[in-house]
Amino acid sequence: MSDTTLLLGGRIHSPGSPDATAMAVKDGTIAWVGTDTVGRALHPDADIVELDGAFVAPAFVDSHVHATSSGLLLNGLDLTGCASLTEFLHALRDYVAEHPGRLVWGHGWDESWWPEQRPPTRAEVDEAAHGAPVYLSRIDVHSALVSSALLDRAPLAKGAEGWDEQGPLTRVAHHHARSAARESLSPLQRREAQAAFLRHAASRGIASVHECAGPDISGADDLADLMMLSRQGGVPEVVGYWGELGALETGRALGAKGLGGDLFVDGALGSRTAALREPYTDSPTTSGVLYLDADAIAEHLVDCTRNGVQAGFHVIGDAGVAEVGEGFRRAAQVVGTPALASSRHRLEHLEMIDGELAGELAGYGVVASVQPCFDSSWGGTSRMYASRLGPRRGARLNPFSELASSGLVLAFGSDAPVTPLGPWEAIRAAVHHRTEGFGISPRAAFNAHTRGGWRAAGVDDGVTGTLVPGATATYAVWNVDEFVSPVQDSRVRRWSTDSRSGVPDLPDVSPEARLPRCLRTVLRGETIHQRDPGDEDQ
Repeated sequence: MSDTTLLLGGRIHSPGSPDATAMAVKDGTIAWVGTDTVGRALHPDADIVELDGAFVAPAFVDSHVHATSSGLLLNGLDLTGCASLTEFLHALRDYVAEHPGRLVWGHGWDESWWPEQRPPTRAEVDEAAHGAPVYLSRIDVHSALVSSALLDRAPLAKGAEGWDEQGPLTRVAHHHARSAARESLSPLQRREAQAAFLRHAASRGIASVHECAGPDISGADDLADLMMLSRQGGVPEVVGYWGELGALETGRALGAKGLGGDLFVDGALGSRTAALREPYTDSPTTSGVLYLDADAIAEHLVDCTRNGVQAGFHVIGDAGVAEVGEGFRRAAQVVGTPALASSRHRLEHLEMIDGELAGELAGYGVVASVQPCFDSSWGGTSRMYASRLGPRRGARLNPFSELASSGLVLAFGSDAPVTPLGPWEAIRAAVHHRTEGFGISPRAAFNAHTRGGWRAAGVDDGVTGTLVPGATATYAVWNVDEFVSPVQDSRVRRWSTDSRSGVPDLPDVSPEARLPRCLRTVLRGETIHQRDPGDEDQ
């Protein structure tokens, strides 16, 4: 067997080589890119992989996931398709009947889509659950419906901030209930869920995921198990983040890349816990909740910067974003802007932000880890954002073009299970934003979901996330129906759409197009997903 693999007869997405059809890989590194004839001459003894016209591109990175809860959704109670309160209760009742005697972990309900326009009461959940402990997170995972049987395992939830006698739990009460549900899972259930999630990620052309863990979201044991599973190989790489203040030793012990991810500055719009400057339109008595103030944010940034650790925060509402901005200003006064910028701290979601603050944060070297499918799911003038915030505010979320033009590093993710793993769906959503002028070019979106993800984790060597000689052989092979050439686009620099620039074509991501289907995913030369030849092309 040769130590070189030669891929032939495809379309290789390589910068400056738009006509490349072949690629040689040696010892997990790309050794050469070019045409078939030259490839055969240069590597006569290589093992040949016939691509049969398939598209080879850098593998995707998902910059924000929750592996265990996403894996549980693959085999658990998936409520994302429920179109009404009645359908929800039927789904719960059926699941309990099929899985007697075990914890019910479900996710994905969204009452804003239902004709009833309300979630079920605890009494309705109890009736459908027949005594089973039930934890059912809302689509945004910042509130949950729980059964009385689960609350018996979470006594601290009762009366805590966010407690409700009959409705969903939010804030501190939700954290207690989620912890009780998580602790009710066996180690085997957790590992099976994690393995299922990572296999699924690989099947979507994803070679690396950033796990956003923390004491309120998943637990240290959960992250440790996931990191160990990743190190065993055969699955996507896991980059771990631990969202806790003052937890340098914990982060180091876990092997976490940084103290960030879901370190909550505020909550989420769907649960009306994102911190706003003005009250919620559909609930004028609340403006959300601020979990961290500027002093706490600054202290965390200073601590992490001085210790060479990447910091980060979950922040969504405009009041929360403003607090983060002030935190960065105060931290810069202590450690200096260059030190902050070299640390490449992260902000997750960053949905309500204006151009001026985006530019300021770019000066601090901030990475914007954002989720385009939030807009396709809830954006525009008639969906959940508009209901919560009114059409004017609701249509101005997730301004990707403004974030990109400000100089922020963009990294795309799913926040799975909040939205499903789907890199091409995310690229489509980023290009075809529901608000005119807020989208970005296909090339910029593709880079944010490939190279941008590596840069978000501190890998910025100039080649990782591309298919060029010297880069690691981390790529995916796709069946693609149609390609489109770069065209002039005011949202990107003109050179990138000039045919002389050598920018290769990308698959068509227009709303009516069928998106690419993954045939194979490779991480550093190791195949981590191979589609079964018998699988349908869908």
